[in-house]
Amino acid sequence: MDNQEITLRPFQIADKYHLAQLANNKKIYDNVRDHFPFPYSQDDAEAFIKRTMEENPKQTFAIEYSGQLCGGVGLIIQEDVYRKSAEIGYWVGEPYWGKGIASEAVTQLTEYGFNELNLLRIYAGVFDFNVGSMKVLEKNGFVKEGVFKNAVIKNGRICDEHRYCKLREN
Repeated sequence: MDNQEITLRPFQIADKYHLAQLANNKKIYDNVRDHFPFPYSQDDAEAFIKRTMEENPKQTFAIEYSGQLCGGVGLIIQEDVYRKSAEIGYWVGEPYWGKGIASEAVTQLTEYGFNELNLLRIYAGVFDFNVGSMKVLEKNGFVKEGVFKNAVIKNGRICDEHRYCKLREN
């Protein structure tokens, strides 16, 4: 697969229709934090895009595959004594699953976080049932640091969170 087909770019208001169409999917909602709405409306998409447009530095990006919006990826830079760390999150619309898009998006955003944002550590928490997301992180050299038992409630189910981390190479 030619990873040149996968690019990250800032979200634009014009993305709201396609973003809402892709994000309004229970299979995606089941694997992300509850602040990601479901159902996902065009108003939700527009509000999200407007928030990303205010970021400085830029932390949230649209994922494009062959020129088409197909998902999103972002970093949440931590504060205080954790200010050189960020949590990474990502999702890809169902029509684009199985193409290696999430793996390449994580590669690109991790490099951006280390090289442009001067982060030392990027981590992710993954629900115990989201094996695909664990594989994305492992392909990118993230290491499982631990399992937080009964740490998450998703759709009324208590589950474990698998915590992964990648450190910037010196």
